[in-house]
Amino acid sequence: MSTVQPDRDTTAVATLELPFRAPYDWPRVLRFFAGRATPGVETVEDGSYRRAIEWNGASGTLCVSRPPRRRCLVATIEGPVSAHAQQLAAPVARMFDLNANPAAIDAHLADDAWLAPLVAAAPGLRVPGAWSAFELVVRAIVGQQVSVKAATTIIGRLVQRVGERIDGHPHASTAWRFPTPAALASADLAAIGMPGKRVAALQGFAAAVASGAVAIELTDDANATASSRANDFDAMRAALLALPGIGPWTVEYVAMRAWRDANAWPATDLVLMQAIAARDPALVRATQQRTRTDAWRPWRAYAAMHLWNEIADRAGAARGG
Repeated sequence: MSTVQPDRDTTAVATLELPFRAPYDWPRVLRFFAGRATPGVETVEDGSYRRAIEWNGASGTLCVSRPPRRRCLVATIEGPVSAHAQQLAAPVARMFDLNANPAAIDAHLADDAWLAPLVAAAPGLRVPGAWSAFELVVRAIVGQQVSVKAATTIIGRLVQRVGERIDGHPHASTAWRFPTPAALASADLAAIGMPGKRVAALQGFAAAVASGAVAIELTDDANATASSRANDFDAMRAALLALPGIGPWTVEYVAMRAWRDANAWPATDLVLMQAIAARDPALVRATQQRTRTDAWRPWRAYAAMHLWNEIADRAGAARGG
């Protein structure tokens, strides 16, 4: 662990109002983030999401909230990074799925007899994104074959062992920087709580990102077409799948949340498979379920969220994903 000295101008603040098309299910977005928040890096408190961020070499804190009765989220950016507020609008909007068209998505999914009651119960359900694709892949690898709660515990250990504590940070719950790819690749992760093969997969992935061999961060390109974006998705999927210890579930989960692929579908997700089999016992295997789930194209990521959300609503928790 290392410590970072505080930046200058820590009192600087910028505010962005980011509109969305209603409805927007803010409570369930927060619930999803809260159940997966990286301890020390991000938190959900008092109806808001907060995390430490960096952008163009400047650091600070991002806090996102929803004002009552307004069709926008408000992003408050504190510290030197506030000088880049306008550049941050796009990644924040992507993270909170503000560009979605809920009317079109809900109408398509509501045509399906299985999903219609779920859409009625949670109109405007979004696919929560991620601030960093690297962080999300780390989380996905750590979360292989363990519960959401167990993955969060291990991620917290990684942050404290390999991350950087920010001295003088104004928010104790977000006073850590997530480990960099280079730091994670070379760290001693003995007794971190993961099997050796998973540790090797994690550090192999981190090394590939640190060296530039694998690029996973989605860039904001106003000129990108649907075709070029699909090609980007294909290339990033192939690069991740080529790494040891990373399979289709991890890739599709990252495509859903970090790359904003609305048609991504983590077919081997246990909760999703069980939800489908419960509706049709003849559909037990992922290969058997494919024809049924193909009916949800091009919004399969939102269908996945509705099925996960159904379980979370029943359990009063953050299961799924």
